[in-house]
Amino acid sequence: MGVAVRLSSISKKFGGFFANRNVSLSVEEGTIHALVGENGAGKSTLTKMIYGIHQPTSGELFINGKALRFTSPRDAIHSGIGMVHQHFMLVPELSVVENIILGNEQCRLFQPLPLKKSKTLIMNDAEAYGLAIDPDALVGSLSIGEQQRVEILKLLFRHAAIMIFDEPTAVLTPAETEHFFATLRSLRDKGKTIILITHKLDEVLAVADMVSVMRRGEIVGTVLASSATKAELARMMVGRNLLLRVTNPPATPGKTILSINKLGFCTKKGIKRIYDLTLNIRAGEIYGIAGVEGNGQSELLQTLWGLVPEGTLISGEARLKEHSLIGRSPAEIADMGVSNIPEDRLRHAVISNYTISENILFGRHREHAFHQGIGFNTESLNRYTKEMIADYALSCSSPERQPLTALSGGNQQKVVLARELSRPAVSLLLLAQPTRGVDIGAIEIIHQKIIDARMNGMAILLLSSELDEIIALSTRIGCFYKGFIRHEFSQEEVERKRDSANEFQKEIGLYIT
Repeated sequence: MGVAVRLSSISKKFGGFFANRNVSLSVEEGTIHALVGENGAGKSTLTKMIYGIHQPTSGELFINGKALRFTSPRDAIHSGIGMVHQHFMLVPELSVVENIILGNEQCRLFQPLPLKKSKTLIMNDAEAYGLAIDPDALVGSLSIGEQQRVEILKLLFRHAAIMIFDEPTAVLTPAETEHFFATLRSLRDKGKTIILITHKLDEVLAVADMVSVMRRGEIVGTVLASSATKAELARMMVGRNLLLRVTNPPATPGKTILSINKLGFCTKKGIKRIYDLTLNIRAGEIYGIAGVEGNGQSELLQTLWGLVPEGTLISGEARLKEHSLIGRSPAEIADMGVSNIPEDRLRHAVISNYTISENILFGRHREHAFHQGIGFNTESLNRYTKEMIADYALSCSSPERQPLTALSGGNQQKVVLARELSRPAVSLLLLAQPTRGVDIGAIEIIHQKIIDARMNGMAILLLSSELDEIIALSTRIGCFYKGFIRHEFSQEEVERKRDSANEFQKEIGLYIT
């Protein structure tokens, strides 16, 4: 086998910032080569240069031994390179066939599209690589896993020999992930070269042949996947030893804090998103909601946090201790002792252009502890900010002047966590996607803080698309499917099965698809 892709001293500079610096890398033909690293390590920038989205500031790119310089993705496509982005580039209103041939119609102007011929070619590829699909289906009607198959078939239709996948399993169920891995192996066995960007180290070890680790824009090492360990890769990524799974002591739950009884959520258009949902969460336990996104989890959070869209019909009941949450505003719910860490922190939890100190204070600015006369108590505010920075290991130099945008995604999330967990008299935490877009080093701290809050008696409702996170943190697990709990794993089951996380994920997967 030869070298399909070779990078020689590649650097990419944006203004005064080096996203990649003197990167040299070889990807052998017919292999699956994983690129891992924390957010901002330079993985995506590097692959975007291979695909022609960015052009190197310096260095050389060789494809199959030939020095090339791409000015656009079209150049890369013509050289046999394809890329599947984390957010699929598909048109929901078009059919599978129409999406696949879009931009590569293979007909002259004003000629009819060769749909029949294209469909035959597509179905041949689908059969050869185990990518079952209805060629006439509208893409908008397909599952996420099926849409990913369309993206792969699009690369095959363009005869891509080198395929780049950016975080391909981020939104897949366990069953879809297994099918995707089988597809990758099939592609490799038929001579395709795969470059895989991911942060899931278990998946890297399961499917990759080689692994290159990036840190701060540079390659810090390349190892055989078969001889690597998860701990070794994590240490290379962050430069120190990591605790990959926090210790989660057995829970001793107290009184019921949140009680949901036959809760229903029907949109203004009459679409039911939650069906007769019933569950209880007690003090000192974490109830994990496992499920594929889009099955009603967002609507559950909207209901519990008082952000229900106008015209929505809510039925049933949701109570914090003896008080109803239905129909109250977020401010009223917060005053009742509820904290909320939403799915999208940038839209709903922070103001990015405000300072770090201001973001740590948001929602707490009316508390008497921070007031003096008619203004703020500067000494109290500064002391509180310093305590949060130290307690949550926030990396910042001047919180009173630095905007939140100066922080990494992990540090931004720690700001939200610090603010919400330190609020006085909180009995319930609504916690959604706590480590989405977060570096592996920050995950360790965030998970520990969540466990600490549970150990201190807080009731926590946890929603996460990461099953390993659900398993690691939860006391009980509810499998959420099409707006209701399809199956619940008891505390005893979760504690017994936690150490066999891979098998437990597969079992959970049976109930969420």
